Amino acid sequence: MLLIAQNHLQLIVEVALILIASMIFIINLVPLSLSVVTFLSLFLSGAFMLLFAADLFMLFLSFGQNEFTHPFGPIALACVITALASMKVMEESGVNVKGLKKLVYAIIVGITLFGGMMHRSFLILWIVGLFIGYTIISKSFRQKSVFTLKRILLVIGVIIVAFGSLQLLSMVLNMPIFSPLLRIARIETYSGSSLQTVLSSTELIGHNTNASYWSNSTATGFAEGYISLPMQFILFFGLPFPMFFGTLVNQKDTIDYMLSGIFGYAFDFGYLGLIGLIAFVLIVTILGLKILTIYREKREKSNKKYLGREVLLIGCLSAFISQALVGCFIFNRSINGLALLAFLVLAALVLGHTVTVKRH
Repeated sequence: MLLIAQNHLQLIVEVALILIASMIFIINLVPLSLSVVTFLSLFLSGAFMLLFAADLFMLFLSFGQNEFTHPFGPIALACVITALASMKVMEESGVNVKGLKKLVYAIIVGITLFGGMMHRSFLILWIVGLFIGYTIISKSFRQKSVFTLKRILLVIGVIIVAFGSLQLLSMVLNMPIFSPLLRIARIETYSGSSLQTVLSSTELIGHNTNASYWSNSTATGFAEGYISLPMQFILFFGLPFPMFFGTLVNQKDTIDYMLSGIFGYAFDFGYLGLIGLIAFVLIVTILGLKILTIYREKREKSNKKYLGREVLLIGCLSAFISQALVGCFIFNRSINGLALLAFLVLAALVLGHTVTVKRH
């Protein structure tokens, strides 16, 4: 009974520990050669591109969409960065990867278009993630950074054109859902009151029960579901946690949709919860960079045993850092719900490299 989570935070911690333990075994027991990792990253990247395209197609048909970019966007980013890192390793080995490069770049363009049209938050995560990924790749292979002032200005220009195109598309098709200005207007309208609620109600642990949307008799003021794993996940295990159904979802959106993650986590778990989130992100990032340095040293000594692990770590670490930055400082929804599960999976894929099982 002690292992059964009593609230949302305990469930998140338990799932994270299970994922980390699982990834340690998978990374050490499954033969992650460079060819296997490259194939899987290319296959999954293409699959995610098609998934995002299908979701966008459903949106145009008004048939309903699942917003796959939230949970799968960071995973798709990890796959693409892993594929790019794999090509860099193969290039250094003298392998001709021109065909693979064209394929990966086509996938990047496809995901940028399909995913970016679905969600502006994903477009930011995607561009930030590619920037971080290219930077880590250049550092890992001791190459001059591909980002010059001219190229950075070009990227900024592309972002402006992309958001401008989405606004124009929303006006031409009369589909406000594509409008970045609508998103900004909603933030301007609702974020002020949401921020005031958080700042006036957040305590060291949790928040003032008077700020809860549950009745005072049932409000706990801590881990009430503003930050949670997927609802279907909780229902599957029959856990008696408070959840936002129906019209209550609009109340949850005041925290989940209108604020950045540092405010959402602080409100639901308190200032200690926020410190825990920041510490978790820093620990995963620092350990990931440290292990990446070890892998690089082994590669430079002609040890090819860890090439698959190295490129996988580059992809997962880049995606984790990108999701953490966007989720913590821009959109809370990028590290909540299904996206939180993806966030924990990426963290586990990074921390899974911290333990090495030796075979005798």
